[in-house]
Amino acid sequence: MEKIAMACDHAGYELKETLKNYLIEKGYEVKDFGTNSTDSCDYPDYAHPAAEAIEKGECAFGICMCGSGNGINMTLNHHQGIRSALCWLPEIASLARQHNNANVCVLPARFISEAEAKAIVDAYLDAEFEGGRHIRRIDKIPVGVIA
Repeated sequence: MEKIAMACDHAGYELKETLKNYLIEKGYEVKDFGTNSTDSCDYPDYAHPAAEAIEKGECAFGICMCGSGNGINMTLNHHQGIRSALCWLPEIASLARQHNNANVCVLPARFISEAEAKAIVDAYLDAEFEGGRHIRRIDKIPVGVIA
């Protein structure tokens, strides 16, 4: 099984812990970049190390969260090698992998239930990149790279 990077802020901590255990039970290896409590903190402190581990190939994918999902998603997407998708439905998570080859799935922890989060993560991890016409679009994402 592939190694998954996980990161969150205080608003996503409880969901991260639930999903971390869920993924471990499914046989995944998880690298937890924090946070490790519900004490107020800043999501970039955890998002940047998770993104760097994915860019270096130390982790295959990321599952990250904050309250709305927006802040951590914006932070992750500042990394050239990251394609992070904010997913609040299983169908969106599946399409993020199929069409965008997303290597991070971000969850809005304050707006979804644990059951919804598990369904989203399952859809994301079960999907595969379709390639084809989507490759040229993905190749145009990094700044300063001409396809």
